[in-house]
Amino acid sequence: METKAPSLLNAVPPYGHVITSEKWRNSSLIQSLKGGGVKILFENELGVADFHLPNKSCILYVSECDIIAGNSYKRKLVRYRNTSSSFQELVLVEKTRLSEQNFSAVQKFVVLDLGLTLLPVSGQTEASQLISQIVHGEDRENPFRRRSSSRLLDPKVLVLVQRVPGVGGVKALALLQEFSSVHQLCNAAPHELEPIVGQAAAKQIHSFFHKPTAAGT
Repeated sequence: METKAPSLLNAVPPYGHVITSEKWRNSSLIQSLKGGGVKILFENELGVADFHLPNKSCILYVSECDIIAGNSYKRKLVRYRNTSSSFQELVLVEKTRLSEQNFSAVQKFVVLDLGLTLLPVSGQTEASQLISQIVHGEDRENPFRRRSSSRLLDPKVLVLVQRVPGVGGVKALALLQEFSSVHQLCNAAPHELEPIVGQAAAKQIHSFFHKPTAAGT
């Protein structure tokens, strides 16, 4: 049975940020994004997606190695397409000298068979440039939405909520989209938290805010 709460798959990063799968931490793509002024939130709980962007799109990255290695990337793409997410699902595919002969087959599978949007890139550097354009472009094009969202996603509150045991970057964002203040979060019952972060984390969060004090009742 699926244990990940659907809300985590729909967590939207603050503007200027990207939520990134932990496996990308030491990649050249992430270094390029940081150099372009994009702030990174690392998470282990993105499901199949590699990146979540502020414009409510997510990205799965298919590398040259994935294509050359065989058809296992197709199973990953199917899982990605079937994910219960409200995001626009994008697929970045490396088109290189080595993968070029297989590219048309990949393109057909992604676009025609799965109905996803495919964006070819020459490698991680070009991919980081594309992601940066989306992130910074969203800042310019949606100033009103940005102002509204940033009020709910105050960076200081985000940092505070992430310090609660059992809460990482994605869960903190999901919680702040439902509870607009720490006060509301403190007063939330476990059954209100569970649909957002799952049963185990809901109990941890509730216990954290309702620890008995040394002075007693």
